[in-house]
Amino acid sequence: MAVSREKFKTYGSVFDEKTILALQRLEGRGVFNELLSPISVGKESNVFSAETNNGVVCVKIYRLNTCDFHKMYKYISQDRRFNGVQKRRRAVVFAWCRREFRNLKVAHKLKVNVPKPIAFFENVLVMEYLGDKNGSFKLRESNFEVRKYSKIVLSDLQKLYQKCKLVHGDLSEFNILDFKNKPYIIDFSHGMKLDYPNVEEYLERDVKTIITFFNRRGCKLEFNHLIEEIKNG
Repeated sequence: MAVSREKFKTYGSVFDEKTILALQRLEGRGVFNELLSPISVGKESNVFSAETNNGVVCVKIYRLNTCDFHKMYKYISQDRRFNGVQKRRRAVVFAWCRREFRNLKVAHKLKVNVPKPIAFFENVLVMEYLGDKNGSFKLRESNFEVRKYSKIVLSDLQKLYQKCKLVHGDLSEFNILDFKNKPYIIDFSHGMKLDYPNVEEYLERDVKTIITFFNRRGCKLEFNHLIEEIKNG
């Protein structure tokens, strides 16, 4: 089924010509049939639900023209997995998308609660849709079992560090979804390997942010104990 350019243009400035071509490529490969509705729209990326022959998937489209590719390059240029990426807008954004796919693939394989990555091409990433007919719910917007969820999130941070050799790098209640009575971590484009410069500082920031959020909900989590558990427990 061919992608309708006119249909995509109804989203205004969301799609440029290069993005439409990328969407056509993925649709031509049978990754999805058509986009359904926007989930979120931002300066860096736009996220849509999309129909497939087997249900709904999530399509994340990194914006080529409005994203801060200088900031992206600052992260990418220090990631040994992406040595040689030139400081050109399209090259950086494509690498950024590929980085999220690779991080998700490692995390999902090692049983961290993340959306399953399905495919990517250039600035478009397709992954498992974590939601129902009413959409997805961010943790900060949801009612949940605080202690249960805090244990799961902290356990996932431990798996990321010890098994995946990854640190999320930008974790907060804004990029954890509540799905089927379990928290799922999303937005892995910042994710870094343990050989990344100052990686321990990023880990500590993630842990402090999550502790602050759960403690405001009634937990009594203590940073020194938990950071030790994540690293060595």
